[in-house]
Amino acid sequence: MRQLFLGLFAFCFSVAAAAQTIPTPAAIDAAVNKILTDTHANGMAVAVIDHGKVGYVHAYGIRNAKADPLTADTIMYGASLTKTVFAYTVMQLVDQGKLKLDTPLKDDLDNPLPTYGPDPVFPDKYGPYKDLASDPRWEKITPRMCLTHSTGFDNFWFIEPDHKLHIHFDPGTRFSYSGEGLILLQFVIEHGRKAQGLGLDVGDLTHANFTRLGMTRTSLVFQNGSDPNVADGWNDQGQPQPHDKRSKVRVAGSMNTTISDLSKFAAALVSGDGLSAASRAEMTKPQLHITTAGQFPDFGPDLPVKDQRKDLYAGLGVVVFDGSQGHGFYKGGHDGQTANTLVCLETSQRCVLILSNDVRSEAGFAGLVKFILGDTGVPYDWEYGDHAGKS
Repeated sequence: MRQLFLGLFAFCFSVAAAAQTIPTPAAIDAAVNKILTDTHANGMAVAVIDHGKVGYVHAYGIRNAKADPLTADTIMYGASLTKTVFAYTVMQLVDQGKLKLDTPLKDDLDNPLPTYGPDPVFPDKYGPYKDLASDPRWEKITPRMCLTHSTGFDNFWFIEPDHKLHIHFDPGTRFSYSGEGLILLQFVIEHGRKAQGLGLDVGDLTHANFTRLGMTRTSLVFQNGSDPNVADGWNDQGQPQPHDKRSKVRVAGSMNTTISDLSKFAAALVSGDGLSAASRAEMTKPQLHITTAGQFPDFGPDLPVKDQRKDLYAGLGVVVFDGSQGHGFYKGGHDGQTANTLVCLETSQRCVLILSNDVRSEAGFAGLVKFILGDTGVPYDWEYGDHAGKS
């Protein structure tokens, strides 16, 4: 009888968790075009990954005020999806024994962090680490804390009222979104001890992955010169904005890519291509419970325990969650004219990737992801609050 019960339970669970049929390309096209109409957005691009392989890629709308078409090979701004690409690259260094997630970063450097000055070519490439000289808590920061947004830094040092780098809480004790933390890890990889295999250019490391995956139009700096197939953007007032052609590698968000290229990375990530099984599992393991009502503002108060979402955690370079289809992970990207999202489900190795050059389209992301993947449990309410589609 017990075996019968367990068998029935497993059957019922598998039915409840079964992935829905992916809609047809025509149905996806119709859903996207409705979003563009409803939000007055000018362009977006969508990719669907199924069983770890790219299944559908398409671009919609226009790329600039001249009404040139947005295509699957149009260069678009990757924004904070750069962070997930970086985390994947970091885990390759872990696989190679060049980094350990829980070894303090101070042990990877030849000198104390506050003694390093600005980059001689790009003075604003990294943080002003001299500001940490009077706060010894920097010595506790590890790669894991950088990748789980728990360094204690604000999102960026230059948004601090005094334009200085501060640690606002004991590192590792809570989540608070910080591009600055990932840039610190970039600094250590690029300036760390050569004897242990560091002192590496992150742009070169990511380029090696892009080459391996056939991502020929992707880079962490703008390399496309006078290439006309580049997307400008539109803010929430419908005003055109020029493409930001970033000249320095900043892992918090300098990537330029295409929907065709980045779909290949999404397929590699969800299937574990390029990582050991242990490192791939580490990326999407629940690492640090997220207890706030929203991703922003930074340093927001904890919700009462009864109101906290029990499955909402930082992974490494992603946020992880559980829904009716099992464990999933996601990452967003956003600026005044850019809206991006990647949502993946572990069991089915399915993902939806959306890149948009018009921030207004973001208001339709939650509905489109649900239309394609079914109910996933992705925490868009925490991600966006009432800010979806706003600059």
